[in-house]
Amino acid sequence: MGARMDLLRSLAQKGTSKMVLLVMDGLGGLPSENGQTELERAYTPNMDEIAAQSECGLLEMVDLGITPGSGPGHLGLFGYDPLEFQIGRGILEALGVGAEVKSGEVCARGNFATWTADGTIADRRAGRISSEKNRQIIDRLRTEISEIEGVRVRFYPGEEHRFVVVFSGEGLSEAVTDADPQKEGLPMKWASPSRPGGEKTADAVNALVRRVRQVLSDEPAANGCLLRGFSGAPLIPGLPELYKINPAAIATYPMYRGLARLVGMEVLDAGRTMEDLFSTLEAHWDAHDFFFIHVKYTDSRGEDGDFRAKREVIEKVDRLIPRLTDLHPDVLVITGDHSTPSQMKGHSWHPVPFLLQSAWCRPDEVLAFGERMVARGIHGRIPASSLMGLMLAHGLRLAKFGA
Repeated sequence: MGARMDLLRSLAQKGTSKMVLLVMDGLGGLPSENGQTELERAYTPNMDEIAAQSECGLLEMVDLGITPGSGPGHLGLFGYDPLEFQIGRGILEALGVGAEVKSGEVCARGNFATWTADGTIADRRAGRISSEKNRQIIDRLRTEISEIEGVRVRFYPGEEHRFVVVFSGEGLSEAVTDADPQKEGLPMKWASPSRPGGEKTADAVNALVRRVRQVLSDEPAANGCLLRGFSGAPLIPGLPELYKINPAAIATYPMYRGLARLVGMEVLDAGRTMEDLFSTLEAHWDAHDFFFIHVKYTDSRGEDGDFRAKREVIEKVDRLIPRLTDLHPDVLVITGDHSTPSQMKGHSWHPVPFLLQSAWCRPDEVLAFGERMVARGIHGRIPASSLMGLMLAHGLRLAKFGA
């Protein structure tokens, strides 16, 4: 572990303060309508009022100019240096759907996708099929495919178009590139070994993708798949051990539930809607002292390129904020794990706005919650991995350093 994490662990102490980390996935954006980002354009009176009473700034999720995945972004928010703790998305998805992953097994994150006859990927998300349709397709694949090229495979459904595959067998490796062109309108990009030792796994991955294509050839939208994020189970210190907290996660999507479980959080049954997230928080308020709440749809609408829909998600979260503040958390942070500008239809390197409210704040000149406004905040631009230390300090959970 790095020096900062070692320091926080040595200073952390138990307490009674309640801390909430509300993450709107892909929150950051770029100016578009009326020269404003989705967050700046949104009507957010509740978040604006909190921002005016808070310490604010921008989070650099990994480093200047580096576009983070959701895994590194969240690890940074939890206080882990994402350059030190590099975790594949496949294992996070697998843990999130409840898969048992043993040493030596390799997990992959899957998308059902729409392929054209010539092998071009027309839609990487198969029109965002329903989760019910997903489960039906997974049942079909389980019946048709249990082994490929001498490697055993297990399928697990996720939300909408997402699923998980776990590969089991001798000599498997994480050293495999994604079987995914990453953009629509491009031909399929097949997996290959990223270093010696990955050949067997790459061959099995490509054979599986071809076999899935055969089995699903009669499906109108989800007639094939893409696989990426190959990884096994890593060793990572948990939040209870590091910070002496009793953390809980409230998240709908499997990847974020998996990440929370990996770092030692209790994953609560969060239901399906944004209202369910806040109902879960209320129901479990007395049982935990740290809550991570994850809102996915800001990111989804940004990836869809839908500025208005992303703005509307932010506004809906704002309308639910009083349910959180009525619980009177001692520390409240609202932020994102990365930026997903709707103009780019994907993640970007732009820093992410955050606010931190507690009884021990030095309120700055920020009067509203938006990217350019919080850039004037007292914290300026800081590494995301510094945020957890700030939350613990404001929760009076850190002892004095030195004599």
